[in-house]
Amino acid sequence: MPLQDHMGESDRATASTAGAPSHGALWVFGYGSLMWRPGFVYAHRCKAMLRGWRRSLCIYSHVYRGTPEHPGLVLGLDRGGACPGVAFRVEEALREKTIRYLREREQPTAVYVERMVPIMLESAERVTALAYVADRLHPQYAGRLTREAMLDIVRSGRGKTGDNAAYVTETYDHLVTIGVRDRDLEWLCARLRGSGA
Repeated sequence: MPLQDHMGESDRATASTAGAPSHGALWVFGYGSLMWRPGFVYAHRCKAMLRGWRRSLCIYSHVYRGTPEHPGLVLGLDRGGACPGVAFRVEEALREKTIRYLREREQPTAVYVERMVPIMLESAERVTALAYVADRLHPQYAGRLTREAMLDIVRSGRGKTGDNAAYVTETYDHLVTIGVRDRDLEWLCARLRGSGA
């Protein structure tokens, strides 16, 4: 059996970074709300590309944008494709503090797996960055939903940090400002804002 089959949720969540370097500057890859609300101190910010993973509304939110009884939907990195996003460089002195903050923020229910992934910065430099990818073994993994199903869930979701609709529209708006097109979010936002059929 694969190692992950024997792990609890919190073990799986950090397994992929267990052997990562614990020194030097830290790069963080943001693809959702981290892009427009990082919440940590960084020295540099730029566009970046992660290949092999795609941005997807594939995570049921039970805390920030929904509840266990009425889940919302938030973004995760799911397998396949490519994901344009934002990279942040954190100075070495703030490395451990930033990782602790991100674990607390991103992992209230351990729905993501923490990974060090290769990304390409807009300067064409390649670096390794911390990212949070969807844990397909977690019960909050929603998989690939139809746009209509996503819309129904997003319209009714509300959690600790507000409306699910606001999360989707703010993320979409930020992607537009950095020149990234996401057709699912574009379709959803048109309907959430009343301009779609």
